[in-house]
Amino acid sequence: MRIDKFLNSVNITKRRSISEDMCKSGVVSINDTVVKPAKMTKVGDIISVKYLDKIVRYEVLQIPQTKTIPKSAQSEYVKILN
Repeated sequence: MRIDKFLNSVNITKRRSISEDMCKSGVVSINDTVVKPAKMTKVGDIISVKYLDKIVRYEVLQIPQTKTIPKSAQSEYVKILN
């Protein structure tokens, strides 16, 4: 699944266009490499998102099969690392 779609599907961003813009501006990286919106994600990847005051790292646990998942099921797909 593309990184921009993945961020939207697992409720890290509210809209895919936001995650696409984040990738284009260089604040999203996979395994410490800045990525474009079309970069494919796979299980085990470490996604880093740079916000203004912090960096949040997520580990991909599984790839969603549907376009969106309930927010309550987010922990099945990503794990927040600190």
